[in-house]
Amino acid sequence: MLIGATLPTTNLHFFQARRASFRRNGSPLNPSANLVYIQTGKTEMTKRHLSNLENLLQNQSRKSQLLDNDSRGEIHPRESRSNGSKVNRGKNLLEGLNLSRIWPEHKVAEEMSPRHLNKLKKLLSSNNMEYSPRNNLGSRWKEYHGCKDWLGLIDPLNENLRRELIRYGEFIQAAYHCFHSNPATCNEGDSRKVAWPDKSYKVTKSLYATSSMGLPKWVDDVAPDLGWMTQRSSWIGYVAVCDDRSEIKRMGRRDIVIALRGTATCLEWGENFRDLLVQIPAETTEIESESESSEGQAKVECGFLSLFQTAGVNVPSLAESVVNEVQRLIEQYKGESLSITVTGHSLGAALALLVADEVSTCTPDAPPVAVFSFGGPRVGNRSFADRLNSKNVKVLRIVNNQDVITRVPGMFVSEELDKKLRESGFVSGMLNVLDKSMPWAYAHVGTELRVDTRMSPFLKPDADVACCHDLEAYLHLVDGYFASNCPFRANAKRSLTKLLSEQRPNIKRLYTNKAKGLNLNLEREHSFSTHSCLPSPSS
Repeated sequence: MLIGATLPTTNLHFFQARRASFRRNGSPLNPSANLVYIQTGKTEMTKRHLSNLENLLQNQSRKSQLLDNDSRGEIHPRESRSNGSKVNRGKNLLEGLNLSRIWPEHKVAEEMSPRHLNKLKKLLSSNNMEYSPRNNLGSRWKEYHGCKDWLGLIDPLNENLRRELIRYGEFIQAAYHCFHSNPATCNEGDSRKVAWPDKSYKVTKSLYATSSMGLPKWVDDVAPDLGWMTQRSSWIGYVAVCDDRSEIKRMGRRDIVIALRGTATCLEWGENFRDLLVQIPAETTEIESESESSEGQAKVECGFLSLFQTAGVNVPSLAESVVNEVQRLIEQYKGESLSITVTGHSLGAALALLVADEVSTCTPDAPPVAVFSFGGPRVGNRSFADRLNSKNVKVLRIVNNQDVITRVPGMFVSEELDKKLRESGFVSGMLNVLDKSMPWAYAHVGTELRVDTRMSPFLKPDADVACCHDLEAYLHLVDGYFASNCPFRANAKRSLTKLLSEQRPNIKRLYTNKAKGLNLNLEREHSFSTHSCLPSPSS
């Protein structure tokens, strides 16, 4: 949607009304900008509407002026009208045309407009970061954790759930930042620092993923400077636990978080393309084994399973590390109300499902497990989705409508089309057979929250693939999302600094120009402060 041409009545002297169109003259903030804003879907209707209003107001203005002159005993010939009178008449005319009432849907675009420089400067300043209210979750924390599959909390999006989603997304951003600050380290005993603004959690374990693939020796000879890009084991994320009493009270439980970053190294990219479905070990109990054999063996992507189960030279496998740490924390906080939250982006979102599958049965009385994933690909077949459901693992997938990563691997069709096809008897039977035999019969898991790049007043509607998959773009869209049939919310609070720094080519030029006009040092604004770094243990 284009930004509407609506302005408060105090700024209408910037416009001239001619026939039924509106032209915005050069702005005093950006004289070079001379744009015409017309909403194509309503052009003809609007022209007729404005023409009628213009004629009506002109008649009223002419009558009132004649009456005013008559009262003073003056003659009012057309020839004696000055240029100033014409300007005033045009101004009065447009002031009478209450544009916000003609186009009420543009109210949000008006409030988000870069003409409101104070608000734009605040959004572009990381020193003035605001968040949605952190209300007391109390006994309802299980609903926000997915015990009812987030029924009634997504459309419209509950403000408490929005805040929790953004915070878990920031845990992933902390994982990205920690990895890129020292990507070459791949020893379990090495110390790391995780930077984030939330001090209520402490890191208890570093996690590593190892690829079963290896690059030929000649790659190192040809490109010796690749370094960490070709290493088999890499730091992938961390385990953290809430240890702030006030935050535990607010959330209603002690939360254990497992945060996983997305693809970074060459071998991780190579594993992403190993997209054949392979079987994962069946459950040990006879009842669960019989259930899987009757419904089909649970399968996941070969590359994801490789990164999850392969051990490195100096580090254990991701599966072993995360299970051991979760078991230790459950034992340490035995008797308390606990929850396990797994969050990840891209590759991390895929691994988050495998982690949740593993930790949900790591102890006889495991706490509730929920997954919040951003831009995650498909991971396994329908039997794998049923396996997670049988373990009561709750999954909320945040999906950008323009993100192609969420539609792969497998058949390049939407989940809505797949659902419609399965509702018909004959096609449903065929698809069920294919699910058990095809090596690319993938299916998504859990509940979906769908956002849209085109709904943002800041991002270009034709933003590139990288922007549509970017984690900060996801958090920006979640912060502005209100409901599926509503525009971007006007009171979105998330700072635009990181988005503008990383996705400047995909930001509308109007806003990048305003950012330049504000003389903001984005490099300085976006830098992490040292006091937000939390030490990571060596074990």
